[in-house]
Amino acid sequence: MNTTTTTNTAHLTPTNETAPTSVELAASMAAAVRHRYGSADSVELERVAVPTPRRRQVVIEVEASAIDRGVVHLMTGLPLLLRVAGFGVFRPKQPVLGSDVAGRVVAVGADVGRFRVGDEVMGVANGAFADYAVANIDKLVMRPANVPVEHAAASTISGITALQALTAVGRVRPGQRVLVIGASGGVGSFAVQIATALGAQVTGVAGAANLESVRALGAVHAIDHRTTRIDEIGSTFDLVIDIAGRNPLRRLRRVLTPTGTLVIVGGEDGGRVTGGIGRNVRAALLSLFTRQRLTAFISKESTEFIAPLAEMLADGSVTPLIGARTDLAGVSDALDRLERHGVAGKTLVTIGGGS
Repeated sequence: MNTTTTTNTAHLTPTNETAPTSVELAASMAAAVRHRYGSADSVELERVAVPTPRRRQVVIEVEASAIDRGVVHLMTGLPLLLRVAGFGVFRPKQPVLGSDVAGRVVAVGADVGRFRVGDEVMGVANGAFADYAVANIDKLVMRPANVPVEHAAASTISGITALQALTAVGRVRPGQRVLVIGASGGVGSFAVQIATALGAQVTGVAGAANLESVRALGAVHAIDHRTTRIDEIGSTFDLVIDIAGRNPLRRLRRVLTPTGTLVIVGGEDGGRVTGGIGRNVRAALLSLFTRQRLTAFISKESTEFIAPLAEMLADGSVTPLIGARTDLAGVSDALDRLERHGVAGKTLVTIGGGS
């Protein structure tokens, strides 16, 4: 990574006369930045201005964050539909990568409610691959005291996606048979654990090297996708969670019960323009003509789902699968490794405070 320098001083907005609104912060910070869409070579370590909290925002001293496939999509700007969805058409609106966050509140904007300087929090931040990151308060919760920082940092984005896929969309019930395709990935590893915690019988699909990990997460059966096609498993399922899959709808429908539910989470089969959106649209249209529910969704980043996820982390129902670790200087290499070879679960990015 190359290193360049720019500096600025964060302006802090008081919330009231008695509560501290900040600790003393440096003018600049280290951050993993890309100014254009591209491969991991576009990501560099730079010095940038410490972010400023606006109304209902806080600044977090980042202790750790995490990398998953979603970060790769934001790095490359692919599929192109992602760019017009608000992330920047020609260049990234937010140069600093990273969303998962765990750390300590060091500055607050106006109307931040329950959050105070010094609070240990977890959730979703804007540009978390940095010493400091700004976050909206409706995307944060207090980190439970018994949840390690590393677990909190590696959980939110993937965990709430899995939680919504299973509950809000999939409507999973105890005793149901659930198939998780992509069970060793960031979202999939959480989906296996959450479905198991909710009383479902889970079959996980992953690569051969990760089958033991999938079983350890709670799957009753683990299937190697390289040797067994989905429709050759020999069972049908009440709920199928297909994460970033390439399976055609006809194949997925064969493993559903006559009234089963398919939940498509992302996809990698639609090329540079739409990604998996085409398959999602076809599923919604086909669902109008069958008793099977064929659905897709976009994950909602909200305390509505972060809070119950934090409770599951606290009671031990779920634990993030951390397949690799790096520090801030190693983010580019970690992204390259994930893009080229894949990583089970999440890649933890340990940051550890301001500089």
